[in-house]
Amino acid sequence: MARVSDTLRVPPGALDLRGIDARSTPGFKGGKGKAQAAMAAHAERLSTLQEQLYAEGRLGGTRSLLLVLQGMDTSGKGGTVRHVVGQVDPAGLRVAGFGPPTADERKHDFLWRVRHRLPAPGQLGVFDRSHYEDIVTVRVWRLAERRTWSRRYDAINRFEAELAAGGTRIVKCFLHISPAQQRERLLARLDDPTRHWKFDPADLDARERWDEYMEAYEDALERCTSDMAPWHVVPADRKWYRNWAVTQLLIEHFEEMALRWPEPSFDIDAQRRRLLAMP
Repeated sequence: MARVSDTLRVPPGALDLRGIDARSTPGFKGGKGKAQAAMAAHAERLSTLQEQLYAEGRLGGTRSLLLVLQGMDTSGKGGTVRHVVGQVDPAGLRVAGFGPPTADERKHDFLWRVRHRLPAPGQLGVFDRSHYEDIVTVRVWRLAERRTWSRRYDAINRFEAELAAGGTRIVKCFLHISPAQQRERLLARLDDPTRHWKFDPADLDARERWDEYMEAYEDALERCTSDMAPWHVVPADRKWYRNWAVTQLLIEHFEEMALRWPEPSFDIDAQRRRLLAMP
């Protein structure tokens, strides 16, 4: 069976997001029930791998894993954090969300605030939005001149290469939702008083610029994918598939790290004898 990371990975060359069916389920045969059963079966594996990374970090290891989530509004970034990342031990988890930069953050280079929220050794870090906002949203809304945001592709590639060289495994997911599905999800928020707090009129402003966002994302995904920091396009119209796919991606990347339980720095038998001798 082909690896999900290979199936969903952005290939070299031009990328056409509008040519990718957001309701498709590449790499998975079956429906929602089968996917949920698979999620339950794989939850323990994901949790064990993340705990091995955490244990490694507690005993001096330097490695970490960073999951970057990007996508249009309602594509499921928060849902992925809850349903996928929520399967692991929170002690080894760091989740960061990135909105518009604050006045203080604007005084610094665009990567300054990102560097301050990276996962520590042994941690699984998750970015709900990320430094890619500074070449997508900034471009679409013309918040900076072209000569400014166009230089950021190379800056991001250097930054991610630096992270990878330092021991951070980077997994980037573009959660690909269709305009029709986004419309349904936005209407659901408006129809449910318990979800009004999740609705932002600015989401409709962004929706009006859908094609511009797709063009900006296509350029970002094409120009900032590499062996060290690959982009994956995850069809996200079906929430159950999105959750299954991101779970599989994490498991595959964790497994590539060849994690092991750390060897103890003490004599196990001696400590057992000591314990048994105690009242």
